[in-house]
Amino acid sequence: MQVHIEILLIAIITASACALPGVFLVLRRMTLMSDAISHAILPGIVIAFFFTHSVSSPILILAAAGTGILTVVLVELLQKTELIKEDAAIGLTFPALFSIGVILISRYTRNVHLDIDAVLLGELAYAPLSRLTVLGFDIGPVALMVMTVILILNLAFIVMFYKELKLVTFDVGLAATLGFAPTLIHYGLMTLVSITTVGAFDAVGSILVVALIAGPAATAYLMTNSLAQMLFLSAGVGSVNAVIGYLLAYRFDVSIAGTIATVTFLVFGIVFLLIPNRGLLSIARRHLRQKWEFAQTMLVIHLLNHEGLPEALDESEISHLYEHLQWEPTFASKVVRYALNNRCVSQNDSQLILTDRGRTIAEQALIQ
Repeated sequence: MQVHIEILLIAIITASACALPGVFLVLRRMTLMSDAISHAILPGIVIAFFFTHSVSSPILILAAAGTGILTVVLVELLQKTELIKEDAAIGLTFPALFSIGVILISRYTRNVHLDIDAVLLGELAYAPLSRLTVLGFDIGPVALMVMTVILILNLAFIVMFYKELKLVTFDVGLAATLGFAPTLIHYGLMTLVSITTVGAFDAVGSILVVALIAGPAATAYLMTNSLAQMLFLSAGVGSVNAVIGYLLAYRFDVSIAGTIATVTFLVFGIVFLLIPNRGLLSIARRHLRQKWEFAQTMLVIHLLNHEGLPEALDESEISHLYEHLQWEPTFASKVVRYALNNRCVSQNDSQLILTDRGRTIAEQALIQ
């Protein structure tokens, strides 16, 4: 039972720590940078291993974080040449660095417990096995301690520089004019992303790191317009995804990291489809309603324009709407039913009569 609780805690803390900086990456359209950093830190880990000969040395974390920052710098340098766009710069930088790490692993660490599968996929089930011991007392899993510190660091950074982060995220030009040093804030955020990615790397692998950074933040983005609420929702959604993913993985005996990533995508898909006002289904219903409202407006304008004229009886004939408004008979019948239901027109045999409500809608439309 203790192992399951520790795995859940690691998953929740990691998801929350990744979700917070992920909010700013999503808002700044830099989500792909998390993918770049999570892959590009591999050569830093391998090179540090050559010097320490230990996979648990903190030097590996520092070297990986440094490589992540190097990735950001290289991407910025390529982008500032204005010869290529940011996505192309990312697409050129991280495969190059990642491939260097893969080559180093395959060439020099074949007999060492440092393999590509562990790096990419990670395994939360093994995370509690690495324990932190202080003066003979078992404090808990190393991954839990590391991610807790990183979560506190992320929270502290966001709280301290919330105003600056908000301004730089939404209006870089204004931030520079007001003297907020957007470049410094940018590199501070990217350093935070690098540290978070490295900290989560050992327990969950690079693939789940990307899912935890991008998925909850993108889900929260669909749910609110408030930055503060988005931060809370992102951490909450990430934690819920982690719990559900672990429980499903335990139930069906499958990869924990893979299941959490899948749940993250499914939750985003559900919100993407069903969230009120912003969901795909809500947008589709709104477009359909606008279509019928526009057709209804055209109908009442048509009736108003011919009201009181000699040809009014002919123009208000339901069967003649196809000829006068160029509508298909089936569509014309649906528009008439829609207008009748909204009490914009009334029907006398086959004639349509404009109501006060319909006359008001027509007059307002003509004024606009």
